Amino acid sequence: MKSITFYFEDIKPLDLKEKSILKGLKLIIEDKNCEAGEISVIFCSDDYLLEMNKTYLNHDYYTDIITFDYVDKNVISGDLFISTDRVKENAEGIGSTFTKELYRVVFHGVLHLVGYKDKTDEEQKEMTKMEDYYLSKIDFNGVEV
Repeated sequence: MKSITFYFEDIKPLDLKEKSILKGLKLIIEDKNCEAGEISVIFCSDDYLLEMNKTYLNHDYYTDIITFDYVDKNVISGDLFISTDRVKENAEGIGSTFTKELYRVVFHGVLHLVGYKDKTDEEQKEMTKMEDYYLSKIDFNGVEV
């Protein structure tokens, strides 16, 4: 694994239990017979991600993640910008924990990098199935924050 790095923009750093996240990301990448390149996971606020959404995608709405894909053949690289505000709200809305929803969104971004899409209903179902699968591989005991 080359380099998966976590950053925090305009928010306080989170206690991530990085080993658990990295385990899931490694599984996703290896299951697709790929290798990790440079992956940056940047946690930020709603406002920060909204500005990025407007600037780079011409979208004027909140989202939980924006994924920038720099994949080169089977080397998985990219930047994942994740709004912790949105993750918290989504977790509350579905009756999940912040930690599990945060992991889901990180896994979602890397699933995009390895080729999964979510534009159609069928693609969304497959994406959710894969997120659930990789979440099931994580032992959340002692990881919940």
